[in-house]
Amino acid sequence: MNSLQSAGPATDEGCCAPSSQPALSAEEAQRKALVFKALSDPNRLRLLSIVKGAGSGEACVCDLTETLDLGQPTVSHHLKILVDAGLLHREKRGTWAYYSLVPGAMEQTAGLLASL
Repeated sequence: MNSLQSAGPATDEGCCAPSSQPALSAEEAQRKALVFKALSDPNRLRLLSIVKGAGSGEACVCDLTETLDLGQPTVSHHLKILVDAGLLHREKRGTWAYYSLVPGAMEQTAGLLASL
């Protein structure tokens, strides 16, 4: 074997010791990234604040389009992302959909970084 070939990875016992903390699983990282992605858009943050601030604890999609000055398809798209991320709950009533916060979702979201 010449000097450029290696018999295996170099080991230096003083360098790069493995962490005793378990790494975040791929599934858990994907789930957390979905929430962070949902929160990364200003319109989605506004939607969350509107739903959270609604006196009845829920908001009709018909009320959200005017508030954000966005079209209904755009608002529906943003709401779907928030539902898929587990932040909002959707309930269909007749022709309208009503959205409410998933119980505990805000607290879980607040703890996402702390759990890394």
